[in-house]
Amino acid sequence: MSCCAVGAETALEIDRSGQGLPSSEELWLTSRALGGGLRQTDLSVPGIHCGACITTIESALKTRPEVERARVNLSSRRVSIVWKEDLSGERTDPRELARAIRERGYETHLFAPGEEEGDTHLKQLVRAVAVAGFASTNIMLLSVSVWSGAEAATRDLFHWISALIAAPTLIYAGRFFYASAWNALKHGRTNMDVPIALAITLSYGISLYETITHGTHAWFDGTVMLLFFLLIGRTLDHMMRGRARSAISSLARLSPRGAMVVDADGGREYRPVDEIKPGERLAIAAGERIPVDGRILVGSSDLDRSIVNGESAPAPVHIGDTVEAGTLNLTGPLTIEATAAARDSLLAEIMGLMEAAEGGRARYRRIADRAAQYYSPAVHLLAFLSFIGWMFIDGDFHHAMLVAVAVLIITCPCALGLAVPVVQVIAAGRLFQNGVMVKDGSAMERLAEIDTVLFDKTGTLTAGEPRLTNGAEIKPSVLATAAGLAVHSRHPLAMAIHDAAPVAPVLSGDIREIPGAGIEAVTADGIYRLGSRAFACGDAGEASGQSEVILSLDGRELACFRFEDRLRPLARESVDKLTRMGFATGILSGDREPVVAALARRLGIERWRSELSPRGKVDECAAAADGGHRVLMVGDGINDAPALRAAHVSMAPATAADVGRQAADFVFLHQGLDAVPMAIDTSRRAGRLIRQNFALAIGYNIIAVPIAIMGYATPLIAAVAMSTSSVIVVANALRLRARMGKASAVSAERQAPTRLGAIGSAS
Repeated sequence: MSCCAVGAETALEIDRSGQGLPSSEELWLTSRALGGGLRQTDLSVPGIHCGACITTIESALKTRPEVERARVNLSSRRVSIVWKEDLSGERTDPRELARAIRERGYETHLFAPGEEEGDTHLKQLVRAVAVAGFASTNIMLLSVSVWSGAEAATRDLFHWISALIAAPTLIYAGRFFYASAWNALKHGRTNMDVPIALAITLSYGISLYETITHGTHAWFDGTVMLLFFLLIGRTLDHMMRGRARSAISSLARLSPRGAMVVDADGGREYRPVDEIKPGERLAIAAGERIPVDGRILVGSSDLDRSIVNGESAPAPVHIGDTVEAGTLNLTGPLTIEATAAARDSLLAEIMGLMEAAEGGRARYRRIADRAAQYYSPAVHLLAFLSFIGWMFIDGDFHHAMLVAVAVLIITCPCALGLAVPVVQVIAAGRLFQNGVMVKDGSAMERLAEIDTVLFDKTGTLTAGEPRLTNGAEIKPSVLATAAGLAVHSRHPLAMAIHDAAPVAPVLSGDIREIPGAGIEAVTADGIYRLGSRAFACGDAGEASGQSEVILSLDGRELACFRFEDRLRPLARESVDKLTRMGFATGILSGDREPVVAALARRLGIERWRSELSPRGKVDECAAAADGGHRVLMVGDGINDAPALRAAHVSMAPATAADVGRQAADFVFLHQGLDAVPMAIDTSRRAGRLIRQNFALAIGYNIIAVPIAIMGYATPLIAAVAMSTSSVIVVANALRLRARMGKASAVSAERQAPTRLGAIGSAS
């Protein structure tokens, strides 16, 4: 998005200068107390689009005496400010923080968790690319005739037609660069768009002058071609950042809009979730999501807690148990007491973890942007010195201006800008042909750097579908009876029993499902129960590495059904291959310790952690990073989403929860886990080509810039040279298509890093 983009303005008032800002009261009410006299305010700044924007905003805020720290998230365009409540004995006015941002040229408004902006800007960029491409093609066709020796009248006619095509193209398609450059200059700073806007404007101006004076050459084709290549890079960047924001937006949709509040007299009132306060009682019907963290006062049920522990099996809850926001109430009505406001709930915490991880990841983009900050003044200085030098040498203003424009054009960063995206696009196509979808533009570069692979258990290493393992040991009549009971439940273990039985007789009697316990049938033969051991027989039994369901008659055990989650296809082979390639592997799971230990033994994985919360998985990834490791996290559940964000790079299966898929950098579409080593190998090959492209682009500038400065390159030659460098970069990237077909596992292992002895605290 361009730096002059204006965000939606809601709940605003007019300040002294006439611009809209959130009111002080709104900022106080929406801020969060952190303790120690500090508060945190989150603001949305839609105009952020590059590292220069981040530096500008953070610098403006950090100069304020009341600001403790400020952090800008590029993907969500969110500014988090921690500030002091009191300064020099006076209450701080948080409106000054918003005004400090506004004074640097950025509109701002209150940030709402999971807020989504329309993708109108992407549509505008795509239309601009189409217009620039169409204009470039037609002007190039006209230029061919001129290059072929068209007569003066014909040449002038073609030049005027090219000018008429280029002018509206520059205004419409180039408005993003012009608006951004003007906004930067207006506020006393510069950015990458300033030399770009200057180059295309001067190039068009010189070409128009040549046309008016019946000159031999005009460079409308180079001008529009330059704009076309730059717009392609801007569009790709915007698309990738939009995908990064979508995961947080989807997670926010898990929270209901409101809930039924029960007052002391038993009356009920539907209230927005943001207005629910700790201590209030809420009525949650079966099939509804829990709106805020709370404690059960009345009722029992089964909860889908996959957001917390990633497990597909519902968890029974009873009076006194705690429940988390975002979990789904499955089987029974509940009355809960809210223990936290919506913004302090587990769901809000998971969203915060994803925001924080995305902000941390932005440092890679910031490094590139900070390096690019030197590009703009360097190019301006180089072009200016070239102009002054040639004015001093021959005193010809026209020639000096042509040299300066040629320097501006020939140094445009098209080759550098395409060095990464073109390889990523080709590699992404190859990955997609093999069932892997790339969702983040920088993901392959980061995947090539990893040395550790951490897996979630359920739904990742396993299929998330429990299977009856001892059905052959159970009498057919007993199995049929259990199936007759199981048909009345949607519990995954009950469905597995029903699927394993050849027949399921219809049982007569009073049959009911008891949430969190099992199924009970009162028949002429007695009371049948199918469920946990405590429910069926009154004996908790010992923990094992497998899930179990007991069938009893009048409290006497008839059969014990044991289950295991089948491995994902090629799981063992993939883990073995990763080990041979030199990667450390581990398991991070929210499941019970015996189950995780048993799976780790089956797969030959020595390092594993069990019973982890979403925060615990993030901490494990952070600990591995602190130990110098770069982690690939492979997970599928909602509870894995923060860890997927926090890891150096992440991957999820297509069967994952929506939030898990959107949080991941890669999604593999096939059932087999062999997509993991295949994606790593592809990314390494792509990484080598990216480095080669950078070398080619830098080499081009080392050769081309001196030629332009010495006056041997007209604007047309400069545009052709710039385009040629881009073509060379693309041609080098296309080699990935041929080499990918010849890749072998042997070569992948030969190029692998040395295996690490530990994975941080996951060991």
